[in-house]
Amino acid sequence: MGSNRKRPFGYKMEFGEIVLHPAEAETVRWIYDHYLAGDSYSALVDKLRERCVPYDGDKPWNKNMAARILADRRYTGEAGFPQIIPEHQFSMAQVRRQERATPCKKTPAQKELRKLCGSSPPAWVERQVLGLLNRLIRHPELITCPALGTEPPPEAKKLRRESDELLHRPPVDEEPAKRLAFWLASLQLDAIGPEEYETLRLHRLFQNRQPMMELDQELLHESVRRITVSNGTVTVLLKNNQTLEGGNGT
Repeated sequence: MGSNRKRPFGYKMEFGEIVLHPAEAETVRWIYDHYLAGDSYSALVDKLRERCVPYDGDKPWNKNMAARILADRRYTGEAGFPQIIPEHQFSMAQVRRQERATPCKKTPAQKELRKLCGSSPPAWVERQVLGLLNRLIRHPELITCPALGTEPPPEAKKLRRESDELLHRPPVDEEPAKRLAFWLASLQLDAIGPEEYETLRLHRLFQNRQPMMELDQELLHESVRRITVSNGTVTVLLKNNQTLEGGNGT
């Protein structure tokens, strides 16, 4: 069985003095870095267990252990303990802990964002998604689809010629002209693939909108199929299967 710890994780006694435990100190830095990057207590614990990092003998990591490390000011060098993390990083961790302790009410857009991400994302993800959608609002021509510009089927070309001839031969016989118009519309609709249809729909959705100050739930729901997050970058899959990548510049 592991013994009860007499000092904070990250330190050891050497010749009667408190000194850094190099491997544990590195783990403390890792915990702060990943917590501030968006990991929850549960995510931290899962990763620490996967990394097989020992806490105290055979004791497995749990959320209380992670929480204690994130709340212990001694890691900044107080009370005679060697410094492991800088003061500003500790302060940032306390702000995030306070935010998690008193979570604000989620907006409909934030709830939609959570569904698209598959989990509750950190604030920087929301900012990147907002930047990407505002880019499309400013430049709807960026919404593209490989299927756009394909040739209409031969039957549609034939009906178009017949319709043009009928409309330019007065007096116009309205009934045949209507039938030709319906057939032509039906053929053109059948020829449009789902990606092309969605691309045209997205163009209409983003045109004539004003850039957003915050995410709009309806626009998210109508335009985005899925959102993935990897290595600090957001990838948005639109409903026409076009992908967009966010970044610091979005």
